[in-house]
Amino acid sequence: MARKIVDTILPTTMVGSYPRPEWYKYQLLGKDVRVAFKHVGHAEAYDDATRAAITDQEDAGLDIVTDGQMSYDDYVGVIGSFCWYMYERIPGFEPAKEPHPSEVGAAVRTKEVELLADWGGVINSGPVKHGPIRLADLYRIAKRFTDKPIKVSVGAGPVNLAWHVHFKHYKNPRELSLALAPIFNAEMKELVAAGAKYLQIEDLGAWLPLFTNDPNDYKWIADVITKCVEGVDAKIAWHFCFGNAWGNALSGIFPKGYEVVLPYFYDVPIDQFVLDFANREMADIECLKSLPKNKEVQVGVLDIRTMMVESPEHVAERIRKVLKVVPPERVYLSTDCGMKPLSRTVARMKLKALVDGAKIVRKEIAG
Repeated sequence: MARKIVDTILPTTMVGSYPRPEWYKYQLLGKDVRVAFKHVGHAEAYDDATRAAITDQEDAGLDIVTDGQMSYDDYVGVIGSFCWYMYERIPGFEPAKEPHPSEVGAAVRTKEVELLADWGGVINSGPVKHGPIRLADLYRIAKRFTDKPIKVSVGAGPVNLAWHVHFKHYKNPRELSLALAPIFNAEMKELVAAGAKYLQIEDLGAWLPLFTNDPNDYKWIADVITKCVEGVDAKIAWHFCFGNAWGNALSGIFPKGYEVVLPYFYDVPIDQFVLDFANREMADIECLKSLPKNKEVQVGVLDIRTMMVESPEHVAERIRKVLKVVPPERVYLSTDCGMKPLSRTVARMKLKALVDGAKIVRKEIAG
């Protein structure tokens, strides 16, 4: 049985990122946080922005909060530093933003190609090593500001990073991803040593076989995630989404739903899958009927790819669809992907709708 984080049915949380306060203008631009925060103004602003993100979540009533990922800079795709934060701190990657591999030679500039072109590519020119990622440092900052449990996002993960790479040292995504896995494993163990009990690895690599059309890729991707979490004493979730560059789902790249990819990863030693459903109004939620009984699901019931604020009743209806296929004791409620592309006002209202929608369904269960 997966470990409990809170003693609440249908716990509420969010995936990870949160809108930056308008006044928080600092950018890390690749600097080690222990270097960047020597600037007292930056350190103070980072602390205050993190506190503000956590306070918004607490005010909305979330059961489990995140640090809001104020470490993610504003460039490329709003959430582009989701990958660049890692590239910039892992030796073996060049610092320049190159054309994305998908746009090189592209005959048609589809929406997906344009979004990936904005995201950019990176050259892998040497062996990867464990650099100053400092996720435990950032966790220690966040936990000063709340007594609630904190879910820590760990990513972009190895396969996700390999997706945007021009290979000049490693031969292919598999080779690079396997080389990156020990780095992520070490970061996760450092987080546990710092007190973190709930880790969420962020890796869209589950979708890669649909892109390569090679079903053999599922096995090595499962092996990579397994190596990332090996020996990590925490509740571990794995999030793979439908893309969120500038608030857009990359539906042209991921035309199929979770029903295709999910069963390949049921044996990966994680506790919970984190999946986006709200933006498709819970389409293919039926696929969760095959979810093994030892697995939980953290289900997106808030659509963060639109500024429209759902009503609590709308959220409750989405939750009811989940509970038709998965028992409530194995369900956590969340957002579809990170909230960073939204305005802070909208994010606050959406989180309140999530909490109120959960309350409606909890009463129905108890009644």
